[in-house]
Amino acid sequence: MPYLPEFIAPTRHTDPMDALAQVRLIYESSVAHLRDAMQRFVAGDALPGHVRAYYPFVRIQTDTVARRTNESAHLSYGFVAGPGSFETTLTRPDLYEQYFLDQFTLLLQSHQNELEVGVSTQPIPVHFSFAEHDHIEGTLTAERRQLMRDMFDLPDLSAMDDGIANGTYEPRPGEPLPLSLFTAARVDYSLHRLRHYTGTVPEHFQNFVLFTNYQFYIDEFVRLGHECMQDPNSEYIAFVEPGNVITRRAGLAAEASDALGAAPPRLPQMPAYHLIRADHSGISMVNIGVGPANAKTITDHVAVLRPHAWVMLGHCAGLRNSQQMGDYVLAHGYVREDHVLDEDLPLWVPVPALAEIQLALEAAVSQITEMKGAELKRIMRTGTVASTDNRNWELLPDNRPQRRFSQSRAIALDMESATIAANGFRFRVPYGTLLCVSDKPLHGEIKLPGMANHFYRERVDQHLRIGIRAMELLRDQGEGQLHSRKLRSFAEVAFQ
Repeated sequence: MPYLPEFIAPTRHTDPMDALAQVRLIYESSVAHLRDAMQRFVAGDALPGHVRAYYPFVRIQTDTVARRTNESAHLSYGFVAGPGSFETTLTRPDLYEQYFLDQFTLLLQSHQNELEVGVSTQPIPVHFSFAEHDHIEGTLTAERRQLMRDMFDLPDLSAMDDGIANGTYEPRPGEPLPLSLFTAARVDYSLHRLRHYTGTVPEHFQNFVLFTNYQFYIDEFVRLGHECMQDPNSEYIAFVEPGNVITRRAGLAAEASDALGAAPPRLPQMPAYHLIRADHSGISMVNIGVGPANAKTITDHVAVLRPHAWVMLGHCAGLRNSQQMGDYVLAHGYVREDHVLDEDLPLWVPVPALAEIQLALEAAVSQITEMKGAELKRIMRTGTVASTDNRNWELLPDNRPQRRFSQSRAIALDMESATIAANGFRFRVPYGTLLCVSDKPLHGEIKLPGMANHFYRERVDQHLRIGIRAMELLRDQGEGQLHSRKLRSFAEVAFQ
């Protein structure tokens, strides 16, 4: 017989705050049950049966189409696709409190119906119940760890695939339709992966995310972050580095949790840094390193945080003779030769430019460089960016890649931008790309040590400031203006 927490009956709510409180009650009860059982298991106690607890669910049943209000009519989310039953499992109400509250509020406004909250049939894997600084398994013997598989639910990959986001999910007869792109187990999986890859907890991630493929940008972001912290009037209240090392803005007292942070002995695979605003609308920056595999990995996981936008800032190869080292490239289309998303997002799916992102990036370049019109066009070109999974593409025989890139009208090439844009499209996260030409291999202009050092000094600071300014412009537009209808499918989930 399974060893379960005390049962909590389903409830119905017309108040989003009440619905959120019930989600929190179920989740906290379930997690407390798992943690208590795990502590007893580690202590060597015999447990009364297989330990199990379940995620909470939220469900809405409607017989009508959405009745949109004037306040929500412009939004591309917040309503279900048509009559029927719609449901999703939920996790971490402490982290997603405002997000859940926003989604619940919009659903109730759109359908004037009740939300049902209850205990789902999806078990919580015990690993996902551990607190941030729990390292319980390390104290177990090999035999006890083996027994743990029989006593607790472990992560089940069949419960966390991306079929909903990919548009391939087919519910079984009588099964509710999905409310969210991600199940609770899929969210929990990504939250744990984010800790591993970035060296920071998900709580520190902000709603606007910059990705880069060079450490030089991170070095400059760290310098700017500490500069902001010395300004008592800065809009940012904290700066977070890997190991959850927190620097508070001048004049703000340290919090008790700050003492738990410690710089890691070595940087994680894709270190993240965060300029924190009180309303979570600050800027996070991640060094994804080189290659489309890293770009897909990190965006697969950041997507569950539902950021308002992500933008790629990095270096690229200029493909046109008219380009100069240090010129900017604003991507308005992509040649996807990265291959890492071919199974999830077929190549026949176009990845369009998003007007809001494009305008913000162009405005940021103009403001930071103080150039306009023809002068701005002299240093920034808009066009197609090609991304490849072959770092030495220019060495392939018969110039085959060069011919394809020429036919596509590509003006620049890198290894990450198309992946980040395509995963933004796939996960309904507004995306953009602004690259800087750092070499021109087709024209014999490659990076030499002296040229590279000079180039980095001249351009990295300016390029980063452009990226930050673009995010500030996007933030000023408001969330509702960013989540474009271009990113939504025919029968879309209600959650943003």
